[in-house]
Amino acid sequence: MKIHFLGIGGVGMAALAVLMKNEGHEVCGCDVHESARVKWLRSNGIAVAIGHASSHVDDADMVVATPAVHRDNPEFAKARECGILRYRGDVLAELVSRCDSVAVCGSHGKTTTSTFVAKLLKALGEDPSWAIGGETGAFPVAAVGRGPLVVEADESDGTLANYHARLLVVTNCEYDHPDHFKTPEDYFACYDAARRNAREVVEAESLAMDGWQFEIPGEHNRRNARAAVEVALRRGHSRKEIERALPEVLAELPDRRFQLLSPGVYTDYAHHPTEMQCAISMAQEKCAAGGTLRVLFQPHRYSRTKALIDDFAAVLRSVGEVVLCPVYAAFEDPVEGGASADLYARMRASGASGKVMLARSLDEAWRHVEFEMADGDVTLLLGAGDIIELANRAAEFRPLKSRPDKRELAPLSFFRTGGASVGGGRRVVVGSGSNLWISDLTTDSDYVKVSGPAARLGASLGIPWMVGVPGTIGGWLKMNAGAFGHSISEVVKRVKMDGVWLDREACGFGYRSSALDGTIEDCELEMPSSWEDAAAGYLARRKKFPSRCCGSVFKNPPGDHAGRLLEAVGAKGMCVGGAEVWKEHANVIFARDGATSSDILALAEIVRSRVFHRFGVRLEYEIAGLG
Repeated sequence: MKIHFLGIGGVGMAALAVLMKNEGHEVCGCDVHESARVKWLRSNGIAVAIGHASSHVDDADMVVATPAVHRDNPEFAKARECGILRYRGDVLAELVSRCDSVAVCGSHGKTTTSTFVAKLLKALGEDPSWAIGGETGAFPVAAVGRGPLVVEADESDGTLANYHARLLVVTNCEYDHPDHFKTPEDYFACYDAARRNAREVVEAESLAMDGWQFEIPGEHNRRNARAAVEVALRRGHSRKEIERALPEVLAELPDRRFQLLSPGVYTDYAHHPTEMQCAISMAQEKCAAGGTLRVLFQPHRYSRTKALIDDFAAVLRSVGEVVLCPVYAAFEDPVEGGASADLYARMRASGASGKVMLARSLDEAWRHVEFEMADGDVTLLLGAGDIIELANRAAEFRPLKSRPDKRELAPLSFFRTGGASVGGGRRVVVGSGSNLWISDLTTDSDYVKVSGPAARLGASLGIPWMVGVPGTIGGWLKMNAGAFGHSISEVVKRVKMDGVWLDREACGFGYRSSALDGTIEDCELEMPSSWEDAAAGYLARRKKFPSRCCGSVFKNPPGDHAGRLLEAVGAKGMCVGGAEVWKEHANVIFARDGATSSDILALAEIVRSRVFHRFGVRLEYEIAGLG
């Protein structure tokens, strides 16, 4: 049989591909990227193509995929149409059910326990095959032997219920994967089915720890080791043999299980609150007195973040500094209430004792670490998504023995509420800062106020509908600022930029935008003769905005008003930390005492999400730097 694996570079898919090749099948696959695992598969005689194309499945008898594959993938769609599509979990369950197998399942610790089992049986003279969801140094995700098959049995898609293992190890059982299991009862029922199907079951949490010495950090890891010992005992190995083999077996944890990347920087795959608590506890033990424990956390899937948001907040609330990164979606579409901004808001509401910040990207989060890491600090990278891509940067990182003196920025904007610059980096020229948001994570950018004619207050132009609106001439022109249904481009005759006069048509004016990207030096306007009387009318109509705000947060979408949409979803009066949506206008966020830039970002993201989920409209930011 010819079997094609869709996304063969994934850890679980690669392991199963090796096992199926050993079964005598012709195995091939494809993946989006070249990777070390793809090269390893090729070294095992498995052909791997880079990229997806429906032609890959033309002569396949079976196509194996995971639920993470989007339904519009051309190979997935063709395989389903031809009736040859199978899911990885079902194929592995069938393989486990027809051989001498040890299946390790559980909410936490599956990879570590199954690795310990395979390594221990191998050290005791058995010749196991295995399929495990992670590497351990030179110990690969899969291997083929003549002895028992050791597998990490994943419950996330419900296929655990189809396993008929000779020996089933249950590490623990705690509700997870709300994308598939809608209730805790559904989740626990899946485990119960696997227990009923197994010939023999090891319940790891009920095993006695007395009399066994496991030289390994973390109580949870010692329990994982105890479960591996129990498997060996039940397979007839003596205590003396096991004790002799254990030091080698426990010498290292699987990759990304509290893995040291560089001095003071660790990474852990933990993405469930219980797992995170274990990793954080180990990190706290490593943190020197007076040092800061800094956690960069990337939530994994919107559904899990929403379902367990209180538990996440509780685990993180006592950490010295938390940087929340954008959610890793896996195969999910966004879920309202399940974004990092929602978790940030929950942490602020719960009174987190440490500093909490919201990053817009992994890169921004890591740059903050590079500038903030000091001797005695510990930085922990937590998550099961693409936060792993920071590992290479972290491995090359060394704490700076000296760095430029960090200085607080002058308040350029009402939205500039925290953070710092280390100086000597990127120079950013800004106007008055009246429509500017700057992250409160540490940056190497120096923000410098512009000088010259463009720095004059826009009010000096005397445009009627702009009376009372803050900002500089340069900022007004570049953003084509406006109010009351008007914009500055209506009265512009020409603009002088970088020494050249441009007619209005050459300025590229659009809604809250222009093609002006140089230095604004001057402008000429064509004002209506009645502008003085008109200004008084507009000023009378203008509401008195809160003192610490930047006007409209979002642009008006085509044919509608952002304020109307935001009011319709109940945004008025919403708060995150010290940021609040103005009760007089839903498209205005202002900063109360104690507000941080992250407060404003989180609140803006939350109300933006509400509009998207209610109306399908993705609001665009008008405030520079916020999106």
